[in-house]
Amino acid sequence: MEINKVLAYFPDLTTDQVDQLSRLKDLYEDWNAKINVISRKDMESFNERHLLHSMAIARIIAFAPGAQVLDVGTGGGFPGIPLAILFPETDFVLVDSIGKKIKVVNGVAEELGLTNVKAIHGRAEDVKMSFDFVVSRAVTQMPKFVNWVKRKFKSHSQHTLPNGILYLKGGDLTEELADFPKAELFPISDFFEEDFFETKYVVYLPAKKG
Repeated sequence: MEINKVLAYFPDLTTDQVDQLSRLKDLYEDWNAKINVISRKDMESFNERHLLHSMAIARIIAFAPGAQVLDVGTGGGFPGIPLAILFPETDFVLVDSIGKKIKVVNGVAEELGLTNVKAIHGRAEDVKMSFDFVVSRAVTQMPKFVNWVKRKFKSHSQHTLPNGILYLKGGDLTEELADFPKAELFPISDFFEEDFFETKYVVYLPAKKG
């Protein structure tokens, strides 16, 4: 997938954002040669499977300036890095338990000049901050994930969506979400035409009050 196709879905990007997004694939190829964080097959489909997939969250919400977003199990920086490019005035904390992945996140953020990204080597439970939203990409089953992050939310919401989880997940989620009647599914195929997104969703789960 050509980067121009990705950018066409987001026609209002600034020159800087276009430049940063356009550089991502080459940056990750360079880092991947040193520290393998993305499989070779996925690297071939990078713009679709990593970049555009991450950007699907921006179809659900525009993060506010000054908002704080936690990306749990970010791996090499997804969805956090693309979202940090799209929302330069929002603060992103990217956490992963594997140190070499955080090294890649720091390297990419530095090379792109992203001053709104902080990377932490550790577990979500160890992050002692509160956030407007927690994002992630299919790191575990939703019940376990909710348990990891349930005390991570600010009590005051400043977005059209109340504070909560925005989770990239695919397949039949009926059983996994059975205990979460407030979960909302947004089919990514509503936003992007590529076949890859046919069974992919952004799952929104509002944070529990109290």
